[in-house]
Amino acid sequence: MNNEELLINFLSSISVFLQTIPAPVIVLVFFVTWVVFWLPIAAIILFFLPSTSQENLAAEKKIPLVISLYSLAPIILWLMNQFREISYNSYGLWLNLSTILTLVVGCLLGVITLTAVFSCQLLWGWCQLQKQNFSQLPPILFSIFLIALVISAVEELIFRGFLLTELAQVNGIWLAAIASSVIFAVLHLVWEQRETIPQIPGLWLMGIVLVGARLVNHDNLGLAWGLHTGWVWAIACIDTAGLITYTGKVPEWVTGKYQKPLAGVTGITCLLITAIVLALGKGI
Repeated sequence: MNNEELLINFLSSISVFLQTIPAPVIVLVFFVTWVVFWLPIAAIILFFLPSTSQENLAAEKKIPLVISLYSLAPIILWLMNQFREISYNSYGLWLNLSTILTLVVGCLLGVITLTAVFSCQLLWGWCQLQKQNFSQLPPILFSIFLIALVISAVEELIFRGFLLTELAQVNGIWLAAIASSVIFAVLHLVWEQRETIPQIPGLWLMGIVLVGARLVNHDNLGLAWGLHTGWVWAIACIDTAGLITYTGKVPEWVTGKYQKPLAGVTGITCLLITAIVLALGKGI
C-alpha cells in the first residue's frame, strides 16, 4: 500500500469516525482541536509580546490572541464539516439576502435597545454624557464595527450555530439553549476573570436571547448575528470614546458592576426588552 492509499484510508477513517460519534463527542472534539491548534500560535504571539503577567495583560495585547483564536474556529469547523459532509447551512448560516437584511435589522435593534437603556439612565441622573468626547467617536466607529461584526459572526456560528444544533439533537432545543449559553458565558472567563464573573448571569441570558433570535428568524443566524454586533459595537464605542460616566446615585448592581452593563439590572433589562420585541415580532 503506497502513501497515497494510506492517506486516503486515514481520511476515510476520520470521516467515518466524525459521522458516527454522538453529538456531545463532536462538540468535545471541536473544542479540543480548536485549543490544540491555537495554543502553539498563542505561545508564539506571547513570545514576541513585551513581557508581562497574565493578570496585567493589557487589552491591546489581547487583540492578536483574540484574532488568532477567532480566525481558527471557522476553519476547523469547516474542515470537520467536510468530513461529515455537511455545510454551515446546517447551523443557520446562509449567505443570502435574507441573512443580510436580518443582520441589519438585528444590528439596529441592538443599538436601539442599548440607546434606550442608557437614555433612561441619563434621564434619571444615574450617568452623565461626556459631550467633549464626542469628537473621538467618528474615527473609531467603522473599525469597531468591523471588529464587532467579525467577533459576533464567529461566536454566533459556534454557539448559536454549531453548539446549539449539535446539542439539540440529543437534548432538545431548550436544554441545548441552556447548555450552550452556559458554555458561552463561562468561556468569557478565559480573557478576564474579575470583571467577567459578575457578568456570567447576564452573558447566559444574552445567549438565551440570541437563541430566541435564531428561532424566530426561521433558524437563520442573521438576526442573532446582527443583535450581537449591535450590542458589542455600541458598548465598545461608548467605552472607547469615554462617552458615559456614572454618578453613583444608584448601587453598582443596578448600573453594572465594574461599569459593565451585563453585570447589572440595566443590562438585564436591555436583554429582556429585546426578548419581548423578538416575541412580539415572531409572527412578522
